[in-house]
Amino acid sequence: MNAFSKSISNKNTVSVVLLITRLAVALLMLNHGYPKLTKLLAGGEIQFADPLGVGVTFSLILAVFAEFLCSILIGLGLFTRLASIPLMITMFVAAFIVHGADPIARKELAILYLVLYIMLFVFEGGKFSLDYFVRGKKA
Repeated sequence: MNAFSKSISNKNTVSVVLLITRLAVALLMLNHGYPKLTKLLAGGEIQFADPLGVGVTFSLILAVFAEFLCSILIGLGLFTRLASIPLMITMFVAAFIVHGADPIARKELAILYLVLYIMLFVFEGGKFSLDYFVRGKKA
């Protein structure tokens, strides 16, 4: 086993990569979620897509929940696996329903986020997450 393979298998290295991924994806997604939150709190007439047929306001609430609240949880590494589920659903809907007929260039960002959330769902938050400390360092 070479030095690179040993460093990749080191749990601290994997946890650092998970920390960087969590923080980056959370901060980047907050750039999408925060404007939606302000739109929701501003009141007035809401113009937002309703791809699931649940109503414009409820669709916006679901998007804010995923893109704002769940992103904060991901960044903290708290309930990482659970918080990634609404984000996976939101990115799936964005890529394959809202932008379903669009060219790949229009949906590639949502697909990239989807892949990252799948990775976080599988690997959770790592050693440098609140999940790790909440569970008594058993992660």
